[in-house]
Amino acid sequence: MRKTLLSTVVASVFLTACASSTDNADNSSVWPHLDIAVKPDHATEDRVSALLASMTVEQKVAQVIQPEIGSITPEDMRQYGFGSYLNGGGSFPGSNKHATPQEWIDLAEAMYQASVDDSKDGSTIPTMWGTDAVHGHNNVIGATLFPHNIGLGAANNPALMEKIANITAQEVMATGIDWVFAPTVAVVRDDRWGRTYESYSEDPDIVKAYAASVVKGLQGHADAGDFLGDERVISTVKHFVGDGGTVKGDDQGDNIASEQTLFDIHAQGYVGGLTAGAQSVMASFNSWHGKKLHGHKYLLTDVLKNRMGFDGFVVGDWNGHGQIKGCTNDNCAQAINAGLDIYMVPSDWKALYHNTVAQVKDGTISSARLDDAVRRILRVKMRAGLFDKASPAQRPLSGKQSLIGSEEHRKVARQAVKESLVLLKNKQNLLPLSASANILVAGDAADNIGKQSGGWTITWQGTNNTNDDFPGGSSIFDGISQYAKQAGGNATLSVDGSYSSKPDVAIVVFGEEPYAEGVGDRETLAYQPGNQKDLALLKKLKADGIPVVSVFISGRPMWINAELNASDAFVAAWLPGSEGAAVAEVLFGDADFKGKLPFSWPASPLQIANVGDKDYAPLLPYGFGLTFSDKNVLPDNLNEKDESLKQQSAESVAILQGGVRAPWSLQLTSENEYKTVAASAESFGSITYRTSDKVVQEDAITVTFDGKAPAGIAFTRTEKAELVASNAHAENRALVFSVNVSQPFSDDVFVTLCSEQQDGDEACPSGVNIAPALSGFEADTWQSMALPLKCFASPDINTLTTAFALRTSGSGTLSLADVFIQQTPEHSTVLACE
Repeated sequence: MRKTLLSTVVASVFLTACASSTDNADNSSVWPHLDIAVKPDHATEDRVSALLASMTVEQKVAQVIQPEIGSITPEDMRQYGFGSYLNGGGSFPGSNKHATPQEWIDLAEAMYQASVDDSKDGSTIPTMWGTDAVHGHNNVIGATLFPHNIGLGAANNPALMEKIANITAQEVMATGIDWVFAPTVAVVRDDRWGRTYESYSEDPDIVKAYAASVVKGLQGHADAGDFLGDERVISTVKHFVGDGGTVKGDDQGDNIASEQTLFDIHAQGYVGGLTAGAQSVMASFNSWHGKKLHGHKYLLTDVLKNRMGFDGFVVGDWNGHGQIKGCTNDNCAQAINAGLDIYMVPSDWKALYHNTVAQVKDGTISSARLDDAVRRILRVKMRAGLFDKASPAQRPLSGKQSLIGSEEHRKVARQAVKESLVLLKNKQNLLPLSASANILVAGDAADNIGKQSGGWTITWQGTNNTNDDFPGGSSIFDGISQYAKQAGGNATLSVDGSYSSKPDVAIVVFGEEPYAEGVGDRETLAYQPGNQKDLALLKKLKADGIPVVSVFISGRPMWINAELNASDAFVAAWLPGSEGAAVAEVLFGDADFKGKLPFSWPASPLQIANVGDKDYAPLLPYGFGLTFSDKNVLPDNLNEKDESLKQQSAESVAILQGGVRAPWSLQLTSENEYKTVAASAESFGSITYRTSDKVVQEDAITVTFDGKAPAGIAFTRTEKAELVASNAHAENRALVFSVNVSQPFSDDVFVTLCSEQQDGDEACPSGVNIAPALSGFEADTWQSMALPLKCFASPDINTLTTAFALRTSGSGTLSLADVFIQQTPEHSTVLACE
């Protein structure tokens, strides 16, 4: 059993939320003044002061604006001189998912040269590029992808973490990028949160130690000669603060912990990361007692900067400033006044820039606050040598494609995979296996590198990837097959578990589909409620008398009692990344299991258990993990009744909710051809697509039709599993969606559903023309529409192959969000069937 939390941390859990005060009363004694490894330097400060004194208001405001590569050009950079820019998840140079490392460098070089060109903005201050390299350089094809943080937490190896961060820095710098938005130091208290896998542990001690290791690996040691040198990047400790402690695990929700608990549990990563010298902090989407962190002056300024002594800069998260009361994405003086130093404003940068300039000039934002923000940005740029280093294309590691996904780097990733695996069950010492056996390998994750890598993998949600998108990577089956071949055994891949010759053992690899923030939030921790296809596979094999080894792919602990009962051995593999073959090294005994649970494993679908809780009674405790020699502790008769299961007849089918929901994928159609969307922006024939924001980050899509040829979009699926348990002919159900028309349509716009028929053919009714309704909507305003299913000949929902298809021969632009099949809601525009 891993050592429990420090007594002071355990005690803090029992503090009532009522003990907290979120006004600006000085409770700063809760927060220490940190002994930060990077000390102020007079020469640097003098240099910053001289440059700051020469800058205009417009040049200063440009430093605090951070657009996204999909919405700016080098010419925009030349004109405005932005202090930084970013690529969001699933955003690539030229909107090309398969952009080469050289294309990343070319964009970095073009942006840099434009930033130091003073012909239009009068400034020669170099810009910097920030990216979410959260488990390796995960946006770039061919990069080494490490296990997600939850798996690394199971390894509990801070030294290994520093190696991983250093490798990540090298691969990032090989593409010309300066700055990484990592480490995430959330301490998750409710595993229903969709970002649980981005957390190392429920134990703040591990998070604190890991934060320091990652910062040192990315930036170098503050007292070493390579600190922020040619092989290092700027790091970001995120998200300040309390993102892992929101009520019900709600993404971007409210944390109501006491201030002492906020520090003891949720701020320990900042103690570790800032002490090690992290130069930037990202503000969090969440609130603390109802007040958004992006506008929280007490926490951002009084605590983080003044009390803790952080002298780097605070960058916002994706349009997080727009969530502050009284703010919009393009107008928010409240954020900078509260202590935000850089607005992350992906697409509304131009309006925000001009509004901020005006607010400085009219005194809404004081010159002193603006100067402080810019001073912090310039200080970090000078510490990072950006004024003195060569341009991105000329830096020592730039263009060294041999670094990206190198064998040396993959070797470290394989070590991380092996140390992350946690053995939960091992009846009669089934593991380790003999590689000379006749082995059946089943489950849809067995030969699926995208699924085993999870979210934040090439695309933002980690969806729409194939094994071909991971050159140099390996699936779990690849490793099993290799071992069997070398030992004279046989490994047969059969996703559905069918076989012609009875195997000696079955390895079933299954688990969660990839997801990222928002989309990954859940109401319960029950795995596959109402559609237990993986459990059926396990039971089928067990009924055939075949010993079953389950390898579970997940971004969090889940309630899997039935799956545990149906397994003879059970391995929590988390999200191992691109080096799936390393799993086989442990299954076959070349290495013993080392991983220990970084999170308590739930005993019921709604159990929220953290070590130190008053009534702590999980199925398996924090720190649990068997080795080959340990005695099995789990019986085969765990309670399988899901008390939280709702009546399926009342369920809705989510199609687009925060992002495209599994099992749906989004296709663009132009004339008679189609393309599956695999990036945050795509152009295809007569249609242009991009993700956009309705309420939160990329929770909507925007589609533009140029009218040169018939075009459309379609949410489709190939999986035939039931979507709802009830008969889907329910008369009161409708296709419900939010729509925003920004450019009127010049022709009819048809919405269609398609169903598979008994003969296997697909039936697609002619559809409903929604153009008349769209023409009556106010421009640039979100409206809710409902199309009764009876308009589509009452299709059976469970036979749907296309849940929403929209097509037009005309021109126009619309945005869509919140697409469901559900009971018709109130306050929707319900279209009559023609």
